[in-house]
Amino acid sequence: MDEGDWDEPAQLEQVFLICLAAGCSICWFNTVCFVVCIRSFSAANRPLALSLSISFNGLSAAFYTLFANALSPYSPSVYLLLNAILPLAASIIALPAILLCHPHDHSSLRTLPKHDRRVFLCFYTIAFVTGIYLVTFGSVTTTSSAARAVLMGAMALLTLPLIIPAASSCSSVGTHDPDTELTFNHNDPQKPLLLNHDDHTETNGSMAHKTVEWQPKGCCCGTILDKGCVLVLGEEHSAKKLIRCVDFWLYYTAYFCGATVGLVYSNNLGQIAQSLQCQPQLTMLLAVYSSCSFFGRLLSALPDFLHRRVSFARTGWLAVALVPMPVAFFLMWKLHDVNTLIAGTALIGLSSGFIFAAAVSVTSELFGPNSIGVNHNILITNIPLGSLLYGQIAALVYDANGLKSTVLDNLTGTVDTMIVCMGAKCYSNTFFVWGCITVLGLASSIALFLRTRQAYATAAGQSSCKHHSQVLS
Repeated sequence: MDEGDWDEPAQLEQVFLICLAAGCSICWFNTVCFVVCIRSFSAANRPLALSLSISFNGLSAAFYTLFANALSPYSPSVYLLLNAILPLAASIIALPAILLCHPHDHSSLRTLPKHDRRVFLCFYTIAFVTGIYLVTFGSVTTTSSAARAVLMGAMALLTLPLIIPAASSCSSVGTHDPDTELTFNHNDPQKPLLLNHDDHTETNGSMAHKTVEWQPKGCCCGTILDKGCVLVLGEEHSAKKLIRCVDFWLYYTAYFCGATVGLVYSNNLGQIAQSLQCQPQLTMLLAVYSSCSFFGRLLSALPDFLHRRVSFARTGWLAVALVPMPVAFFLMWKLHDVNTLIAGTALIGLSSGFIFAAAVSVTSELFGPNSIGVNHNILITNIPLGSLLYGQIAALVYDANGLKSTVLDNLTGTVDTMIVCMGAKCYSNTFFVWGCITVLGLASSIALFLRTRQAYATAAGQSSCKHHSQVLS
């Protein structure tokens, strides 16, 4: 055997190990970020902080691409090197601030300074402007000098979130009185109801009583929907208790048959564009998906800003966010033009982005904030499973409609056989199957909403009662 025959297996093993290490690192990094957000922010601010951090996560690919184009536009190794160095450098810089930040105690969870909501509104405005900036200018940088100019602007926008908290703290010195409008998450069904152990039994009893009263009499459907449902928001669930919970499996199915399908679609977008002869529009399609996914993540904070006007459970918003996905797949199944592909990609990006960002808050509210590290990782086991299943479905349909062709490998001199499929038939049936799967996810999310809406309503009512009692006292 020649020495060169050993090169390819060794390279494949190295790539596999690198991808394995990167995947483990990403899971660990995301989990730590979620836990830090939950422990460092009050219950009222927690969903906003989580949504904001996940939204900026959606801009990382555009930022790395811009950084690589500024250094060396035609060197893929620079992109990989930046992916290795920048996260480590950012973590080292952020570590002192994280260590100095003390988690909120129960007393701080009960009040919310007036300026906090304004600070988060500024953060979201900056995130929105940053997203528009990177989407608009990041894809048109054809030279290193242009990329450097755009990069300087992006760095300035990313620096602003570091300045706002300091300026806000200086402006709020001496104004530590609680905001009476926001105390106890007034009229806010979106926030977790954090209970002490002393009040837990009494609250469980009252909530169970209210749930029984709410059930429709003589309706077996109402009994089935409410059997074993979550009664208290923020109640801690161990892993053993979690996997025995019906609501968790409805939630798991909604994620598995919703956001994960959108993720698999984005991974196959290059081959989809090639099969539909839309290869020239591939860059635009990728930009549409990434930008819509980013704005979908930002929109996941909309319920927290509109909670006084729209009283709606977060699980209900999750169900609403799933509606565009089956619509997009069925449209692409029936219509095969470029405009439909772009519109479908935008809808899938918005839907999946919203679910990715909202899921962490939903997990925290339904199954406990202190168990988020374990419980959310159990939830996202559906991503590799879904990627394998849905990718296999797409591959089977593609191969069944493709034609075999032989290709000569110039490096090894071997002749390989590959299947190439061109035309709408390559993914038409896949879109139909994916659409049916997302309908199942939508049905699961609606069932989850029906089972949990009373818990959200009870939490909102109890928060309102506490607020009024404090005002009267």
